Amino acid sequence: MTRILIITGDAGESQEIYYAKYRLEEEGWQVHIAAPEKRAFLSVVHDFEPGYDTYVERPGYRVEADLGLNDVNPSEYDGLVLPGGRAPEYLRNRPKAVAIVRHFVETGKPIAANCHGPLLVLAAGGGPGRTMTSYPELEPDVRVHGAEFVNREVVVDGNLVSVRGWPDNGPWMREFVRMMRNRKG
Repeated sequence: MTRILIITGDAGESQEIYYAKYRLEEEGWQVHIAAPEKRAFLSVVHDFEPGYDTYVERPGYRVEADLGLNDVNPSEYDGLVLPGGRAPEYLRNRPKAVAIVRHFVETGKPIAANCHGPLLVLAAGGGPGRTMTSYPELEPDVRVHGAEFVNREVVVDGNLVSVRGWPDNGPWMREFVRMMRNRKG
């Protein structure tokens, strides 16, 4: 059975966590959510209000983590999903989170990164020579890590599918599912 790992935590984007989880389960795949600890955490909803320079943040849903980061064996998973929100900003400073992502970068297994999720790919050394997108305000972060930033709804580069944010969820999972199916042969 195909197994997918989602890494997120407090302040992860609700729409990116649950859209990916349910879309991938629809394929018949097993999906596990990993967070710093195995517990319920609070996700957020980022929205775009007229007159604001950037997104606003509202409380999202409680999400139950299936396992803590220390319990993850990345070799047991076929693909990795990195939702955005603010969670990737602190997860990139957690050595275990970075080590898990590095496994997928180095083995070439499929990675789907949304919004701020590419920060984890960059922290794991997955930037040099890549083309990717992210939340547009992260363009300097993408470039300083040696990747080319493009502002498109979806970018596929090797084993990485990246998008700008939850409004691009459809193209995000369309390309990731395609990549997973092609990998399985």
